[in-house]
Amino acid sequence: MEEEQTTIYEHLGGDELFKKLVDAFYARVEKEPLLRQLFPENLEPGKKWQFLFITQYFGGPSRYIIERGHPRLLMRHMSFLIDQSVRDAWVNNMLAALDEVGIPEPYKSEMRQYFEQTGTSMINLDFHNPHDK
Repeated sequence: MEEEQTTIYEHLGGDELFKKLVDAFYARVEKEPLLRQLFPENLEPGKKWQFLFITQYFGGPSRYIIERGHPRLLMRHMSFLIDQSVRDAWVNNMLAALDEVGIPEPYKSEMRQYFEQTGTSMINLDFHNPHDK
């Protein structure tokens, strides 16, 4: 008989903590000029999609894929110019949000690794200083 594994989503108690995480992250986005310029004036749709995506990714209900289809993260972010500084701002603010809402270990480390790797994979602009030769 196979044991069912409990997901991070389940370990963290479901929607409530993920909602807090998304709210904490977006509160930081509003104060971060580098990120704020990339987001539309109304942040609510983005908050909804991020919430649905991360809850699904970490083992919650498949609401994102039902409502929006395959995540296609790279395609959905291709229109944004994302260099290392934007990636770092996004990741640092997400990691600070993880701390703020009190995600416990070992889940915090697993989530941190995912956000760091995903942030890096979103880089689509390579900045080269013309004075570096």
